[in-house]
Parts: sequence; structure tokens; C-alpha cells
Amino acid sequence: MKPRKLEFKLRQWADQYPVVTVTGPRQSGKTTLCRAVFYKHAYCSLEDIDNRSFAKEDPRGFLAEYSNGVIIDEVQHAPDLVSYIQTNVDEDPCPGRFILTGSRQFEMMECVAQSLAGRTAVARLYPFSLEELNNCRTDMSLDEMLYSGFYPGVHVRNLNPTEAFSFYISTYLERDVRQILSVTDLDRFSLFLRLCATRTGQLLNMQSIGNDSGITHNTVKSWLSVLQASGVIKLLQPWYGNIGKRLVKSPKLYFLDTGLACYLLGILNADHLRSHPLRGNLFETFIVAEAYKQLAHAGLSNQLWFYRDSNSNEVDLLVETGEGFSAYEIKSAATISTDFFKGLKVLQKEIFNLERSSIIYDGTKTQCRNQVNIMPWRSVVGEFDATVSLV
Repeated sequence: MKPRKLEFKLRQWADQYPVVTVTGPRQSGKTTLCRAVFYKHAYCSLEDIDNRSFAKEDPRGFLAEYSNGVIIDEVQHAPDLVSYIQTNVDEDPCPGRFILTGSRQFEMMECVAQSLAGRTAVARLYPFSLEELNNCRTDMSLDEMLYSGFYPGVHVRNLNPTEAFSFYISTYLERDVRQILSVTDLDRFSLFLRLCATRTGQLLNMQSIGNDSGITHNTVKSWLSVLQASGVIKLLQPWYGNIGKRLVKSPKLYFLDTGLACYLLGILNADHLRSHPLRGNLFETFIVAEAYKQLAHAGLSNQLWFYRDSNSNEVDLLVETGEGFSAYEIKSAATISTDFFKGLKVLQKEIFNLERSSIIYDGTKTQCRNQVNIMPWRSVVGEFDATVSLV
């Protein structure tokens, strides 16, 4: 198994809580990680029909089979089992006995929240962060990395990214959508997915997506909620701290993996990406997703925002540290321009507790200009979780 940063928090929480729940998108490596960390536990997948029937029909008998600790994979297939786990750990609160995993996060977390409040730690595992990818491959250019994405299987098994993401959508995303929302028109959902990809790194306009895909506003909201629950997208909210200014209310839409976004955009190789009109959006998507992954894998809350005022002054990413904010402007250019500083200068006047301002760009030099840190994209390893945890 390639090293995963979340391993440290899993071990810590398993010493503190009777149940540890691990969520995240399909194929992000949850099962591999849990089986490696908790190798002394038995393993049971509820994807297996026989195991699922046993857990549903005789939950007490099922749990009795695993009195010494168990990893229960895809636990959302037997939601009532969680109530029996609650009773079990109330009688014997020995830490780390039950490790629960699942990919359909909405259903899984609904039953976990109802039955295991105060009894479980909740960990979120996303695809590789940049640091984790570097442990696997260090020879990739930026365009190769954006095209390939960060799903572990693509790199560990040296898969063709275009083929891998085609299979990913047909075997996982479409199946989840059918089961959760009973979507019958998968062609329309496929169009919706591709339209979302064209808007990664942009303000969310549900009316525009609905009009272009031929679905209602409520359907757009419903399908977006499924993509969020599946760990495919994040909606980055605007910062509202200064109520004296009229800020935009719409969130920005980001895919959590650039490789999946590239596939949906019809990008078939890294060379195609170099001249693609959305390369800048994909670079910004990579950095924002990296912030989410670093914080989640360190067990930290995702206090992330963006800033944009009514005059279209914008800063791409704000990280709330607890005592203030760190601000990041994200640019795919390899050369620094004076225009890059505009939004940061405005923000420095708006936020009194702005601790740090940075520009992340597609270059190689680290500099400091006008109290702004200039950071090459390769240097963001550990940047965001360190910004929060060192406060």
C-alpha cells in the first residue's frame, strides 16, 4: 500500500472511539487503507450478498461472529445494523472494535449520525493529495498530472486515465445515481455531468446548467447534491465576514479530481490539455481540491472560502486558520503579472486578520513581493494543513 496521510488519524481515533467511520468517493482507497492499518481485524464486505443477508436477517448473530474487531465495508447496505452496533458498543465501549466504510456517503452518514453520535470518529479519504502522489510518481509534468488525476488505481496499476474514468463513470457514478435518485435517463445525466465539468472553477449558475441540460432547477439541485455526497464535486462558498460589503451569494463549483474533469471535457491526453481553454480552470481546480484533501487527511475541518465583491475583485481561496485567514490567488501562468496582486490588495483592506497572502502559479521560483508570497505549485505540499494546524 502506498502511504496515506490519513493513517495517522485513523490510528489515533481507533485508540479513542469504539467506532471509526471512513467515508470518501469510490476508488479513493478506503478499503486498502483500512485493511492495511487494521490488519488484525476481520474483514467483511456487505457488497457480498451472503454477508449482506446475514447482517440484515440476524444482526446480533452477525456481530457475534466478529467480537474481536471487524472492518465492515459498504455498511450502508445494511443500515439497521448500525443500531445494533450502537447497543454493542454501549455495552462494551472498547476503542477501535468497529471500522465502518462506505462510498455512498449520504446514505451511510444518515444512519451513522442517527445511531452512533458520540461513539464514532468520522474520517474522510479522498484520492491522493500531491504529497501522496509524489510517493507514487515524481516524474509527471503539471499537464500530465492534471490529465491523469489523483485516483490511486490510475497510478498504482498504471492505467490509461481516459479508459479508467470511462469505466468509473459507468460502473460507479451511474449506478449510484440510479439507486439514489432512480434516474432513468442516463444520457441526460451524462450531459449534466459534462456541463458541470465545463464549469469547474466557476460560479455556479443552476439556471444555466438546467437550461443547457434540459432539466428543472430542482433536478439540478438534486443531482448536484448526489455529486457532492459521492465526493465528485465541492461547492466552495463565498466569505461573508464583512457584512458592510455586498458579496456574491453563489458558490463556485469544483471537481475534486482533475482527471475525471478532463475525461468529461473530452481531453484525451496531456498534450491536448496544454492549449485547452479551460486549463486555467483545471489548475485552479487542482489547487482547491488539494486544500480540501490536505485538511481532510489531517483530520481538520474544511474552513475554506473564496472572496469576490460587487466590483468583481476576487481571491480564489481563503483558508480560515482559527485566528485569521490565509489568502491564495491561483494562476496557471508561468510568469508573474502585476494583475495577479489586484484581488489580494483589495482583500488586505477588507480583512483585518489576514495573516498571509500568496500567489500559487505554474512557475519554479519562490519569491516575496509586496508582502505576498509567490509559490510554485509543487511547493503546496503540506501548505494548507500546516496553515491551519500550526495556529
